[in-house]
Amino acid sequence: MIDSLVFKVGMDGPGDVSGIEELITSGKIKPDEIVAIIGKTEGNGLVNDFSRGQADLACKLLLSDKMDILLEEVDERVSLVMSGGTEGVISPHFTVFAKRETKGTEIKEKRLAIGISVTRKFMPEEIGRMAMVNEVAEKVKSAMEDAKISDPKDIHFVQIKCPLLTSSKVKGALDRGKTVVTDDTLKSMGYSRAASALGIALAVGEIKEDSLDDNVIYTKRDLYSDVASTSAGVELDLCEIVVLGNSDQSVSNLRIGHSVMKDSIDIDAVNEALKDAGLNYDCLPNEDQKKRIINVFAKCGASPDGEIRGRRHTMLTDSMLPSTRHARAVVGAVISSITGDPMVYISGGSEHQGPAGGGPIAAIIKVE
Repeated sequence: MIDSLVFKVGMDGPGDVSGIEELITSGKIKPDEIVAIIGKTEGNGLVNDFSRGQADLACKLLLSDKMDILLEEVDERVSLVMSGGTEGVISPHFTVFAKRETKGTEIKEKRLAIGISVTRKFMPEEIGRMAMVNEVAEKVKSAMEDAKISDPKDIHFVQIKCPLLTSSKVKGALDRGKTVVTDDTLKSMGYSRAASALGIALAVGEIKEDSLDDNVIYTKRDLYSDVASTSAGVELDLCEIVVLGNSDQSVSNLRIGHSVMKDSIDIDAVNEALKDAGLNYDCLPNEDQKKRIINVFAKCGASPDGEIRGRRHTMLTDSMLPSTRHARAVVGAVISSITGDPMVYISGGSEHQGPAGGGPIAAIIKVE
């Protein structure tokens, strides 16, 4: 049997991994048990957000030392997903996922299970296109196997860190006589997130392959996944995949549940995710129940029609601040107002991740 463990630790800056180190030195987890780290860093979350790379490198240096392996071998053992943007009240942090073999007896209720995988490196001309969708779909299935989850209905959140196009990558492709999906590096983040999300949806059976082609990626927003969360970054050329669900092969004292926010102020969906994970309450969780919440993970984006519940919003017309930053601030405040903890994982840019203007939300809680 497998015991799945999750810890949330704060950071004083993108390079601060002292919280992770303390988990190891205190004996709460062994270095070899760590399978994934999802970080929320305080950069702008855009193409030039180097806080992600700083956090990624800091984690690799620590794990290389603690695992006694080469720096380049860390990626083979641990999925590192760094997402920039802590607007509003969102507190920078790492969520550390670990697994260990145990002789614990089988329990009737399915408990938290974690699976990881990694795609091959993508050529610039493949990013945001069907080659990316299909590769991601296959590797999500591999991560499900790693988590010992056979039924897609037991999948509650799939987090992917995907690459983007830089000016040099675009030039390199054009010099080789290839085309790219866009030469706008910021827009390429959306295309990469979109293709990765559709790969998740394909893997878990939410959409059929015959409904997909290059032309629907990023454009046909009625095709989406209820469990996908994808984040693009300049610090990698492949996709890091973390699958989170519940399995009868797990004896963890944790469970995960999910829902889908229909818009940025969908409080009902936050409560639904917490209840789906196992919290039972009428209006708001009490203080004891809040202590059982390990972390909440959500995707968000500005509604493309410029409205929220019939009211005009200006997230898409603010020339000073990208809409993803507005959305993260709003959703972070909504969720933390319920959980009582601003240290939540909110990722912006929700192409094919929930309905337009909304996004999937998942919660991990301790079982009573």
